[in-house]
Amino acid sequence: MPAPALENRVRHAAEALDAHVREIVQWHFNPETGCEFWLNKAKGWTFDPRKEVTSFADLKKLPHFEDDWLRGGPVRRWLPRGLAGKPVYVFETGGSTGVPKSRLQVEDFRIDYENFSTTLSDKAFPKGADWLMLGPSGPRRLRLAIEHLAQHRGGIAFSVDLDPRWVIKCIKRGEVQEANLYKNHCIDQALTILRSHPNIQCMFTTPKLLEALAEKIDLTHYGIKGIFCGGTELTPQFYRFAREELCPGIDFVPTYGNTLMGLATHKPFDPADKYEVIYHAPQPRAVVEIVDPDDAGKKVEYGQKGRVMLTTLTRETFIPRFMERDQAIRRPPCEPYPWDGAGNVQPFAGMGQTVVEGVY
Repeated sequence: MPAPALENRVRHAAEALDAHVREIVQWHFNPETGCEFWLNKAKGWTFDPRKEVTSFADLKKLPHFEDDWLRGGPVRRWLPRGLAGKPVYVFETGGSTGVPKSRLQVEDFRIDYENFSTTLSDKAFPKGADWLMLGPSGPRRLRLAIEHLAQHRGGIAFSVDLDPRWVIKCIKRGEVQEANLYKNHCIDQALTILRSHPNIQCMFTTPKLLEALAEKIDLTHYGIKGIFCGGTELTPQFYRFAREELCPGIDFVPTYGNTLMGLATHKPFDPADKYEVIYHAPQPRAVVEIVDPDDAGKKVEYGQKGRVMLTTLTRETFIPRFMERDQAIRRPPCEPYPWDGAGNVQPFAGMGQTVVEGVY
């Protein structure tokens, strides 16, 4: 796309984001529609966010969202009054060594994956085809989200039983053999499903599990046409390995997402990127900024590495300026995503601890 046309789209996207921020802030801080947590939090501020926050940049007036706010209960303090009476889901993230973070949702997981569905090729992810969900189950939102994605596209999702917290504990105890046995147990479940259901043509999995599955079978022989793959271990080396060796001829769609953000899509494959996976958040519902680790109010320059800062902006969830435990390279807007991207996402080195990825 010519530079002036892209600049135009970048400007329009920024204006749309500002309008969306105004709508979401009005909703979450209105006594009739907001949730107990944010209404109580605002009582201690010297300003009214409904009057003072009129753009995305104005979110700097609010404190950084703190990790521990989402740990423990009562979880209903996060349910907006405007959504009272609706069926509520609770999804967890983390929890391998302590209290997991929880996010209440009503429709967000469906909306996120319906939006993501529009980015998938109907040739590689055929409408009416069934899916294999080879990833974490239990209280994580991913299992229900993939199931909804399959249903939204007219298919059925077949899932394995997988507990990543157990794998992480095995690894931390140095029980590598036990972790590998559990991985093989998950792969055996996947093989049984693939051999029993010939209409499965699409799948979600993680890098480690994809590699383990591809060692056992030829995925094209089993009718797989599209693979949706996520995890911070999706390095340029793995991206090349997947496209050229693990599943050549299969559409390989990398993603970066989590329970708090939703689902980022990747910049369309371009050899000029040298297999760097560049993600773009689902703006305006979520925004990712790559910031200076020592000054979160300052973005790093394009091409520079920084820490990932997340802002989630839906009627169900408001998470301003949350410092993720990931780092990435700031990448410029592109077609079709006229806002910043995050390249080469990996665990943040400045956390001072080792992040165990387990089966991811």
